[in-house]
Amino acid sequence: MAAVLPTDRLTVGIQLPIQSQSTIYAEPWEADAGADELAAVARAADEAGLGYVAVCDHVAVPTDKAETMSAAWWDTIATLGWLAGITERVRLLSHVYVPAYRHPLAVAKAWSTLDRVSGGRAVMGVGAGHVEGEFAALGVPFAERGALLDEAIDAVRACFADEVPTHDGDRWRFSGLAQRPRPVQDGGPPVWVGGSSRPAIRRAARRGDGWLPQGPLSPEVVDALRAEMVAAGREGEGFDLGALAGPIYVGDADWDVGPGIVGPPGKVAHVLSKLAGLGAVQVQVRPRSRSVAELVDQIGRLGTDVLPHLAEVRPRPLFDGGS
Repeated sequence: MAAVLPTDRLTVGIQLPIQSQSTIYAEPWEADAGADELAAVARAADEAGLGYVAVCDHVAVPTDKAETMSAAWWDTIATLGWLAGITERVRLLSHVYVPAYRHPLAVAKAWSTLDRVSGGRAVMGVGAGHVEGEFAALGVPFAERGALLDEAIDAVRACFADEVPTHDGDRWRFSGLAQRPRPVQDGGPPVWVGGSSRPAIRRAARRGDGWLPQGPLSPEVVDALRAEMVAAGREGEGFDLGALAGPIYVGDADWDVGPGIVGPPGKVAHVLSKLAGLGAVQVQVRPRSRSVAELVDQIGRLGTDVLPHLAEVRPRPLFDGGS
């Protein structure tokens, strides 16, 4: 297990629009957008020097939840594979992918291929999942989702590490089977564990290369993660600690952008730097917008106006003797 992000500066990434359209965060213009608009946003992030673009994972949303969650959830691997071909530098993240929905051999083949075609830019963010009806439809026991995620991570890592992997678990068993292509990154794509529950923090500390929180980053949460890493014998290891900054708007808005980080580049950078002070090496932002053109412009402002302010920000080491 290894960290992949630089520790001498704060990396900024975004969750892509259009690919998932939950009413919690989707902008109205996304409903009529498609591949062209998604490509424009991803290319803008690549050109702006953002650290990653992220997409979500749902196979099928139960109709009683679709009104809120929406049914628009583009396939994770297909979308990231396409994005690999139209971008050059930005990392390609799932935030998050539910590996327990598929056999680990299929998961490993998909992610190893993505890592190969992207030149080693894949990051597998994983989660236990939360939609019980989706689990039922796929024949996966919802009550066992935490244990299934743990085993899935172990099984997929075995595939990343060895062309002929062996895994003997409670749910999945395999041996004597070969897989190519091999991933570009040593040990395969890094695994960032999502979730802010205590089990998720423990899972990230024991099995993850990084952490994708679902809620605010706080000193107490960082302390808990650090303690779990120490208990797992991982004290001092590199670790890609993440944070969510939520909605932002760079500059003076002439419309109601709602709550969030709003204002000149220096102010936006100052707020983001506080997360680095807690130990975050990457922070995910959600630029507000009324159109794809405005979102592309906001991403451009992040690159040209905000990132320079963050160039001298040094994330606090997770293991620095403090708490």
